[in-house]
Formats: sequence, structure tokens, C-alpha cells
Amino acid sequence: MNWITNFVRPKLQAFVGKKEVPENLWETCPKCSQMLLKRELENNLFVCKHCDYHFRIGAKKRFELLFGSNYILMETPKIKPDPLKFKDNKKYADRLKDAQKKNSTNDSVMVASGTLGSIKLTAAIFDFNFLGGSMGMAAGEAIIAACDHSLKNKIPLVIFSSSGGARMQEGILSLMQMPRTVIAVNSLAKSNLPFISVLTDPTTGGVSASFAMLGDIIIAEKNATIGFAGSRVIEETIKEKLPQNFQKSEYLIEKGMIDIVVHRRNLNQKVLNILEFLL
Repeated sequence: MNWITNFVRPKLQAFVGKKEVPENLWETCPKCSQMLLKRELENNLFVCKHCDYHFRIGAKKRFELLFGSNYILMETPKIKPDPLKFKDNKKYADRLKDAQKKNSTNDSVMVASGTLGSIKLTAAIFDFNFLGGSMGMAAGEAIIAACDHSLKNKIPLVIFSSSGGARMQEGILSLMQMPRTVIAVNSLAKSNLPFISVLTDPTTGGVSASFAMLGDIIIAEKNATIGFAGSRVIEETIKEKLPQNFQKSEYLIEKGMIDIVVHRRNLNQKVLNILEFLL
């Protein structure tokens, strides 16, 4: 087989040239383990074409899917980092810096104003890539700022939640964001401004126990995990086996906990239809 090695291969290389193959072209689906070309995955709104698994997406990409390029990011209040000087095996201040550098954002919630169809609205989006989308003081202030912007401009509010819950490194200061955000979103009702809560995978802990379940309409993406405590903790506590789809969107709508389960490709149109009706 030397003639293949010595003649054909060099000739082919001379003809097509030596190409550098980019890294990270593929993504593995966590559900069905199929290899997916990243470009095709993005074109399919980060949904697996084989099993319909909805990948988690960051806040910036979510803004693009919601508004296209027709939005403006808002400045949110700056919070003094590490109020409790918390440290476990690593300083909380260092964890924050690492997360900020990795995600190019200040904290787990980003806020923008934009237009969906012909409707102007405020959107606040949690980014699970930033310390598990945990809600600390900065996230609480961002939600309150989003509510204030909607009130000031008389426009609806949409919040996309994706969170592991309250941020333990901020202790009671983190838990205080639960009643603060509840008061903020309730203020919209007094002005007859719609608040739509969109639950994505996962929405748990203090976020699900506060404003996320207070939307005028509560939408969940397909097969999202939604709950307070983890299913394993619940099973160990009650000593019972839970249903297979426990805490999934489809289970919650059967039990009346949410209003609508939507595939990601239909999400924008569903939000637009609801806002047009409510307004």
C-alpha cells in the first residue's frame, strides 16, 4: 500500500491544500447522546433535531432569539461584591471575578428593552452559566430595575428564569431578594401592566418560590425542570419514589401549576399573542 501513502495522499494535499480543522464544531446531546453540528444546532434554536431536547442557552443568546438585534441592554444597579467576605475552598470574590470574566457580564441577570412584533417590552433574563443563575443582591436589583423600567414606560415585563435558587455565599442578603422581587412584580398589577413569567431549564429554589410563579401567565419551555428542592432530596425526605417526570413542565401543567408548555420555536409567537390579547 506504499503507493497510496507516497503518491495519492501528497497529490491530494497539493490539490486541496492543507486545511486547519476548527475545534469544538460538535456538541453532544445530553439526552440522546447524538453528535450535533454546532452550526446546525444554533440554526435549530439550540434544540436537538433527534430527541427535541432543549439546550440551556445564555442570556445574550436568549435576547437575540427574543428580539433579534432590536434591543438595548440596560445598566443595572452596581452592588458591592462579597458583602459577607464569604470563603469556602475559594473566596467568593474570586468566584465572582472568574464568572464575570468567563461570561462577560456582571451577574446572573441581564435586562434589556426591545420590541417583539409591534410591542415594546422589558425583558429580564437569567443566565445559568453565571454561578448556576443564582439570585443574589445584584440579581434582585436587576429584577427590581426591570420592573421600574416597565412602570416608568408603561410597557409589559417578561422574565426568563433559569436558576438554581438563592446564592448561598450572600446568606440572608440573598434570601431577602425573594420578598423584594415579589413586591416589585406585584407593583405591575396595580398599574395593569402584564407580567409574563417564562420558566426554562432549570427553575428551582428561591426563584421558583418567589416572582417566577407570580406571572399573569406562566409559560414553561418543553421538558424544563421546575421545582423548589431537588427530586432526590424530596425522595429521601418522604421515603417515597417520585413519578418519572416529576418536576417537568408537562407534569406541572397536568397539576395546574403553570399555564402553558411551549416548544422553543413557538415561544416568541406565543408571548406576542398573549401580550396582544392582554393589552
